Amino acid sequence: MKQLRFAILGCGRISYKHVEAMLNNRDCIIPAAFCDLIEERAIARVQQYQEQFPNQEIPIYTDYKQMLTKEEIDVVVICSESGYHGMQALDVLESGRHVIIEKPMALTLEEIDAVNELADRKGLKVCVSHQNRFNRPIQKLRRAVEEGRFGRLINGTARILWTRDQHYYDLAPWRGTRALDGGTLMNQCIHNIDLLQWMMGSEVVSVHAELGTFLRKIEMEDFGAILIRFKNGAVGVVEGSACVYPKNLEETLSIFGETGTAVIGGLAVNEIQTWNFSDSKYYDNPETKDEIENVYGNGHTPLYKDMVQAIWEDRAPLIDGHEGRKSVEIILKAYERGGYALEK
Repeated sequence: MKQLRFAILGCGRISYKHVEAMLNNRDCIIPAAFCDLIEERAIARVQQYQEQFPNQEIPIYTDYKQMLTKEEIDVVVICSESGYHGMQALDVLESGRHVIIEKPMALTLEEIDAVNELADRKGLKVCVSHQNRFNRPIQKLRRAVEEGRFGRLINGTARILWTRDQHYYDLAPWRGTRALDGGTLMNQCIHNIDLLQWMMGSEVVSVHAELGTFLRKIEMEDFGAILIRFKNGAVGVVEGSACVYPKNLEETLSIFGETGTAVIGGLAVNEIQTWNFSDSKYYDNPETKDEIENVYGNGHTPLYKDMVQAIWEDRAPLIDGHEGRKSVEIILKAYERGGYALEK
């Protein structure tokens, strides 16, 4: 199968993981162009790539619409500010390209639905970057869920106990804003909320929330708690904080059922901490752990591989736009209940 040409739109904080994923999938991905309003950021990403492939020429743009017009591109990766994701994804799809969108997929369900409708109509692929689904402990947990090893699901908890000091927000004024970001739930906690709803495997019936802005000078919440009732009767609990002193403490996903208990923890749900089931399987090794350097983990590389294979095989990627919608919907409902609605 032919190599696919990937372009990056937005070369800020997270973009280096996307360049890393391109490098790790060099057999099937070629960089087509990098784009950022601040040219120096795009230059830095080119230099990152050229550290391994110094002869690789990569065009740089500050206007993504020009990039779409001038370059041969198969997939555009959107890593810009969250509030622009929906609009930019629509532009990319209109140009006939597939798209990978950093979380969150967009900040409104109207934008998300428009993206999914356009992609379905044009036969294009949408992938949302919830890379932690590819963690080995998470993959093992999902297998146990699919095999029914928990029996009746009772509850699941997602705990994201991190710190983001005021300097973090001041470095990029869009962070914590109503228009372009949202608060802790939408920015830091959305990955684990995605995993929680994925494991519970059921529609959401109700959402209750308590939110607050305790320490950071931002528009949205720096702490949020959500209580979720799923159609299958199970209950989900989310605890998300950017106020933990003095540094990140944990990101933990726990699933409890009639015949099974599993806790995946560590820096970014990358290690099995508890693994107890009434039956036994050959893959029951509770020591499974992914070695990671930071909370971004290693999941971007397999996510890119899955996207390439989805295009080659003409199937949906593991985390398509319809999957990406689910965590955003939970958070938006929490904002409505907690008085932090994104739309005023």
